[in-house]
This record gives sequence, C-alpha cells and structure tokens, in this order.
Amino acid sequence: MIEQLIGWDRSFTVWINSFHTPFWDDFFFRYTHMWVWAPFYIAYLYFIYKNNGKKNFWWVLAIGLTILLTDQISSGILKPLTERWRPSRDPELQGIIHTVNGYVGGKYGFTSSHAANTFGVATLLMLYFRDKWQYFLLILWALLTGYSRIYLGVHFFGDVLCGTLIGIICGSLVFRLFKKKLAPVSDTGLMDKVTYAIFLLSIMIFSII
Repeated sequence: MIEQLIGWDRSFTVWINSFHTPFWDDFFFRYTHMWVWAPFYIAYLYFIYKNNGKKNFWWVLAIGLTILLTDQISSGILKPLTERWRPSRDPELQGIIHTVNGYVGGKYGFTSSHAANTFGVATLLMLYFRDKWQYFLLILWALLTGYSRIYLGVHFFGDVLCGTLIGIICGSLVFRLFKKKLAPVSDTGLMDKVTYAIFLLSIMIFSII
C-alpha cells in the first residue's frame, strides 16, 4: 500500500511538473524566493501593529514560534529522518523532472519547509483576520507557494501536502496558545483592498523584471 501511494505521488508530481513555459519558469523561480514577498510581509506587519498597539510583542512571538515549529519539524526532524530524495535529485527521475536555472534544492525534500512555513503563518493570520478577503488572499499565497515547489521540481506533491498539514496544525496550536493575547479582528475595512493590491502588485512586478 505504501509503495503504491509513493508511486502515485511520483506520477502526479511528474505530471504537474510537466507543464512549463518560459514565462512561468521565470515567475515561479522568483516567486519561491522569500525576498519577493517583502511588500506583502510589510503590509501585514503594519496592519498588525495598527490593530494591536501594545500587543505587538505577542504577535512577533507568535509568528516567530510558528515558523520555528514548522521549520524544525519539516527540516530539522523529518528531512534527516526520512531521507527522501527531492525529485530534482532522484536518480530515477533524472531527465524527466524539469528544473529551472539549475536550481535543485538540498538533498532531501520530505517535507516541504516552504509549504509548512507558509501555511503555518497563513493559518495564524486567518484565525486573526476573520475576513473572507483575507482568507482568499492568504490561501492563494500559500497554495501558490506549495505549487511553485512542485513546478520547480524540488518537491514531490506528498512533500507539499504533508508540509501543508504541519503548517495548519502548528499555526492553529500557536494561535490557541496565544489566543488571549491575539484578539481576532473581524472587520478590516480598507485593509482588504490595500493588502490585496500590494499582493497582486508585488507578484506582477517580480514576475516581469
């Protein structure tokens, strides 16, 4: 049963990875690097600061703890424990998996730290900003991040899926831990339009320069 699941995972990954164009190669190669998201991060940090006042310390601590947990579980524990090759480094997939600009990532890929970290922070923020536009924005950001890792050939679909689950669990647990300090905001008003615009503008700019 396990071997069959691994086989399906490999086949599905190869299929997703096969859809390539020069434009999307450049787009996702830039997208997967965290510095591209500086405007996005700055916007959220600003609005968290604006809505929390003296409680900003707890937000910094909550986000830091979430990333620490997701990153350590995925990279510090599971990668060395499972030692599963990345698609880009798997000897059986050489010549089949498409990579971009020679980017192949580290040796092992289970689970995806990008997916875990992104979904961890997205979950934490969604539990805080209880607003449909924020849900859409954060889920889109996290899903595209996970997809970019498969597109670039550095993660299997299963790596991303398990990383996603780790992120959701860690983000939820951290929010519960700090729940009394992080009062949810249900009406963000202008924040919706501003952060949404910054989100779209940032990925458009970095996809064409």
